[in-house]
Order: sequence, then C-alpha cells, then structure tokens
Amino acid sequence: MKIFLYTDNLMTRAQLEDTWRNAGAEVFTQSMETEPELIVIDLTANAALAQIQTLRTSYPNTEILVFGPHVDGEAFKQARESGATSQVARGKVVARILKRLQG
Repeated sequence: MKIFLYTDNLMTRAQLEDTWRNAGAEVFTQSMETEPELIVIDLTANAALAQIQTLRTSYPNTEILVFGPHVDGEAFKQARESGATSQVARGKVVARILKRLQG
C-alpha cells in the first residue's frame, strides 16, 4: 500500500513511517509520482486543512484519514468540511493503519 503522510512533527513522522514500512507499506512524505492509496494527515500540523483541500483536489478518489487529539471535535469537523473522509484519535492511528495493512 502506498501511503502519503503529512505531519511536521519529526517524532511522529519517524514512528509512523518505521512502523508502517515494517508492515510492508510504502510511505511518502514528499510529493508522489503516482496516486497514493491512502493519505494520512496530522491535524496538528501547520496548514493541515489547506493540505487536505489541496490533496482532495489532486486525488479526488483517495481516502484521506486525519488524526489528532480525540478531544478536538472542532478540528475533526473542519477536516471533514475540507475533504477528509475518515478520522481517528492520535493514539489509535498506528493500529488503524496496521489493521488495514494486515487485511
């Protein structure tokens, strides 16, 4: 699975990339030449909502999964309004993607 990951937190990026790559995913944090199968966006990243809108326009058929603090319902609402298709609390994003990778 090809996953595009957008976060500006280096610790988060390293953890997610390593975990998902070890499970067999290709993880990209820069632009891709081909359409990703999944886009994962950290809602606490700078310009996350603008990034959602840009990626929704570029990849209209790709799932956009956002993650962030579970108590920030307003951020999740704004993400859906910007084009996100699913959401998960920050503490569950690793498991959600691993489950998907394992079928």
